[in-house]
Amino acid sequence: MLIQASAGFGMLHRLDLTKAAQDLLSVMVDCQEAGGEVNASQAALGAQAGLSRNSANTAMALLESRNLVLRPQDRKYRTYYLHPYIASYASQEELEEAVQDAAERIADGELPDITAPLYETAPPKRQSQPLRSVRAAG
Repeated sequence: MLIQASAGFGMLHRLDLTKAAQDLLSVMVDCQEAGGEVNASQAALGAQAGLSRNSANTAMALLESRNLVLRPQDRKYRTYYLHPYIASYASQEELEEAVQDAAERIADGELPDITAPLYETAPPKRQSQPLRSVRAAG
């Protein structure tokens, strides 16, 4: 059983993720190895999340732009890494060490921090349309 780091999950509501991105991230969290490595193609991850190829591409781009999903420098096919703040680990000690290491690497500029979109003003909330009665023709 893996132990889930929760440092990044507390801020997910601020990341303005689409439902597709949330679903894809959920699949990745579910199939990761200890340390956050995910070895699966984007197409396979998208299919598991019930996404079309285009939706999976868009969702993965959003997850990468928020630094929730990291790619190796060599862009190795079928390999993704979850940010250490949301990855799972084999033990509590491994989790603590990885989170401490990540904090130091972020401070040194070696690892990007999870980023939320910066808005000068919050985007407008979606307004629901109230139902109204319509007379039947006739």
